[in-house]
Amino acid sequence: MDTMVMIQQTGGLKKLLSFAENSTIPDIQKNAARAITKAAYDPENRKLFHEQEVEKCLVTLLGSENDGTKIAASQAISAMCENSGSKEFFNNQGIPQLIQLLKSDNEEVREASAFALANLTTCNPANANAAAEGDGIDALINALSSKRDGAIANAATVLTNMAMQESLRLSIQSHDVMHALLSPLHSANTVVQSKAALTVAATACDVEARTELRNSGGLEPLVELLHSKNDEVRRHASWAITVCASDEPTAAELCRLGALDILEEINLSVSRKNKFSEAAHNKLLNHHLSLKYSQTGYLSSSNIITDGVYDYGRINPGTKLLPLKDLCLQEPSDQRAILLVNSKSDASPTPSTEDKSSDVGYGRSISSSSSLRRASKEKTKENSYHFSAGFGSPTEEKSEPTSGRNTALSKSATKEKGSRKGRVKKEEEKVKEEEEVAVAPKLTGEGSPDKEWLPPSDPDFCVYVYEVTRSILPITSIKEQVEVLAKYVAEKMGGKIPKEKLHDFSWELHISELKFQLKSNVVPIGLIKKGIFYHRALLFKALADRIGIGCSLVRGEYGRAWNEVKLMNESRKGVIGALPPQETYIVDLMFHPGALIKLRSREADLYRFL
Repeated sequence: MDTMVMIQQTGGLKKLLSFAENSTIPDIQKNAARAITKAAYDPENRKLFHEQEVEKCLVTLLGSENDGTKIAASQAISAMCENSGSKEFFNNQGIPQLIQLLKSDNEEVREASAFALANLTTCNPANANAAAEGDGIDALINALSSKRDGAIANAATVLTNMAMQESLRLSIQSHDVMHALLSPLHSANTVVQSKAALTVAATACDVEARTELRNSGGLEPLVELLHSKNDEVRRHASWAITVCASDEPTAAELCRLGALDILEEINLSVSRKNKFSEAAHNKLLNHHLSLKYSQTGYLSSSNIITDGVYDYGRINPGTKLLPLKDLCLQEPSDQRAILLVNSKSDASPTPSTEDKSSDVGYGRSISSSSSLRRASKEKTKENSYHFSAGFGSPTEEKSEPTSGRNTALSKSATKEKGSRKGRVKKEEEKVKEEEEVAVAPKLTGEGSPDKEWLPPSDPDFCVYVYEVTRSILPITSIKEQVEVLAKYVAEKMGGKIPKEKLHDFSWELHISELKFQLKSNVVPIGLIKKGIFYHRALLFKALADRIGIGCSLVRGEYGRAWNEVKLMNESRKGVIGALPPQETYIVDLMFHPGALIKLRSREADLYRFL
């Protein structure tokens, strides 16, 4: 530093810069640029260089015909980028020249210019825009196929910096960037792998980009990077997977490729896990709510329960959860019942005269009519209802109870001819009543072809969805909606149960009978007429999600589970100013159905733990 001050005070620095700029000898220019690079690593030296307008000299050197001089000038610019004033100067002078050097046939020149651009665009949107306006996107994407790892890594960094702005990200996506990133993702160099994964995270921010990445085969190498022993590679790969898992098809493909299992294994390791791997694992679990609830015991208000979600019970980390089909085809055992949520109407034929003699489980034949009648004993009403086909279409009251109770059929099932008018609407919309055309079933021959396996249907749950949509959805007060829904759920699951009589509530026998009759451990939630905490909490969450009531589902110990809702404090209504924080309540579904218990209270602890 003392030498630099002396050179500046004696006027030697100006002479040096002028000599370097005007010299016709390449070695002199190259060595002058190297000297500037070496000195510019010190903050005080950078300040002196900026005061002497060293940037103009370096831009001139970029135009040299000698490749060595171009490389040295690019490296000097990279060092001077630490000074904010220098960074601003290069916005108009320097970036266009560096973009041209990216197109050089000399790989070292391309690498040096990409390094300079990476430093210039980091945390500087104006320079990122300047690089894009200088036709830099094409040159940068071409640099991703360079033979030098440094050029590839730096080009990926510039693209990542550009992608922070939506307009530039869209431009980058239009240049087939996902396909260009395939080679860097397959690289053996950990720096290239890390930067490429980070670029995926920055550019795969919309469905179209993720679809392009999926279709081009980019998810496979991304998942493989999770196996890396390099911490930064694992972090950036996890981040990219977190972004890519934002839509269902991509998340499903990532799970198929084993990302969920790998992330679970990483998170079990104290030394390998990180915040990004945990976030990626949780993001993928959001598309597999059955596994998430079994592993974590928690579903948030944003985790919407859809058809096919099932509660297997608590499982330990690392334990595999079997698919629903495999669980349905298992013989009943002494393990706890698996609760299934399914409002899809079964397209299988309706049993007629032979259903009484058939008493085997899902996926093999038709369930016994006695079990179906028992499951439907609370369904009948004073007047007949007519429903759209999308919600199960139960028949009129005067028809046989079994006509709306369809389970999955196999080879020797019956076949119903005819059609039902109506269409499936979104679950959030109010159901519109339509007339149902009932057609007499007709038996088929024994040679009927096998049908695709379908999960067990649940007409009772279809009725529940219809009824809460019709009667509770129109209520304008969220608090009142919660209270009415809680009472409805309790009524369907055996009603109010005094604490002192909880041990006399014979729900275990009821569930065992259902498992025996269905010949399966999987029990549709609508068939359960005697349920306790975890049965009711799951039903409440499933119905609340159908009508847009935000609530979470929390699993406790010893068969306890509860729902939490956030509501505005009634006493703050009409108060002018900022909205007060919402309060969290537990919904009582057992002892005083409809009551709301403040989360941090003794009553809440009694409901959850005692």
